[in-house]
Amino acid sequence: MIFEKVQSTINKYNLIEEGDKIVLGLSGGPDSVCLLHILKRLKEQMNIEVYAAHLNHQIRGIEAQKDALYISRICEEMGITFFVKSINVPEYCDKHGLSVEEGARKLRYEMFEEIKKKTHSNKIAIGHNQNDQAETILMRIMRGTGLQGLRGIEYIRENGIIRPILDIDRIDIEKYCEQHNLNPRIDQTNLESIYTRNKIRLELIPYMKDNFNPNVIESIVRMSSSLRNDSDYIDHEANAKFEEVCKVNQDSVEINLQKYVNLHNAIKTRVLRKGIKQLLGDTNFVDQKHIEDVMELENENKIDKKITLPRGMFAYRRKNIIILTTKEIVNEEIEFCYNIPSNGFIKLKELNLIMETQTMSIDRYRSIKIDKTSKGFDFNKIKGGIIVRNRKQGDKIKLAGGSKKIKELFIDLKIPREDRCKIPIITDEEGIMCVGDNRISENYKIDSNTKEVLKVSFKKL
Repeated sequence: MIFEKVQSTINKYNLIEEGDKIVLGLSGGPDSVCLLHILKRLKEQMNIEVYAAHLNHQIRGIEAQKDALYISRICEEMGITFFVKSINVPEYCDKHGLSVEEGARKLRYEMFEEIKKKTHSNKIAIGHNQNDQAETILMRIMRGTGLQGLRGIEYIRENGIIRPILDIDRIDIEKYCEQHNLNPRIDQTNLESIYTRNKIRLELIPYMKDNFNPNVIESIVRMSSSLRNDSDYIDHEANAKFEEVCKVNQDSVEINLQKYVNLHNAIKTRVLRKGIKQLLGDTNFVDQKHIEDVMELENENKIDKKITLPRGMFAYRRKNIIILTTKEIVNEEIEFCYNIPSNGFIKLKELNLIMETQTMSIDRYRSIKIDKTSKGFDFNKIKGGIIVRNRKQGDKIKLAGGSKKIKELFIDLKIPREDRCKIPIITDEEGIMCVGDNRISENYKIDSNTKEVLKVSFKKL
């Protein structure tokens, strides 16, 4: 019965195909031993290769050594090639600031990947069962998960991890092991309420069964299956929108804000997660709070803001885009300073611009067509020589409402921080005459008394 049910799961989710090479994570407990036996039965039927991988965490002393001996014996009896590795997990976790659970999991999966590469395998099989599924969902609920977390453990992942016995109850797995005389090892730490998962398994779920629903595990898994279908649909829509609004580069993902801001929040969060996944390979340790922080960057008052995300990632808000990147953006200040003739032109090579000047009568100035790339100043109000330069700290300009710092003007005009050093500022000996083609100082404007005009034009090279 269990064998057939596992076959059904394998076929439904296309977990195993003919000719696959599979690395099985073999702890020696009922779940992994049951899966080992089932894969052995499928070995000839589906023409697959199976390799067993066991990690001694050096936590349980002599019991851990007995686990390794048991695995050696059962694999030899079944004709399964096996690998055993021993790592001092507590020492590793202390060194890297990880909990024992986190560190052990990380090291296990690193070992699986190492053996997968060594054996030229394409799949990694893990013995998670239906009870593990329910426990995982409850853990995520207590952490405040969203729809993605309520999907529970996936049957198959993009990196080739498969879970063929995820639909099987733990009691049925134990019966299967007894029926086939497999005599799996029992990790006594699983019977102690020392970890969150153990407390859920040993205390919370039994309490829920006794007081609310004897079939609570099946109910939780059924809910997860239903939500997975809804999540798959939203993910499909989000993937399509991702292609529309995002540009993927080697070290960054650029999100077009004009297209992004009108999306539903459910799509926005998935677009961001997909962008992060493009750069990191997964979204581990990126919580919903981090996603919400990035979403806030779409507000106009967040232009030029930066957010530091987990795992060396950054999010930057620019005028029209949000940038997700693994490279910190350091803005290089461009410096330039040129004397300006009253008639002639100069090349601003740093800005790739040509600046042309002409001095003319007010009558001629009024008779010619002036485009937005040109500015006119009352020539007689200019004091001394004229220069064009980049901004400097403390710069101010006289506007209709009074003096304003150039920094504040840039913020008001929503000029991205990295572009501010590229705005040409024209000054005489007494003050700033204009800031690019954005603002002219009140002190140099043409009025009814103007007789001569200095016309300044900027043209791109």
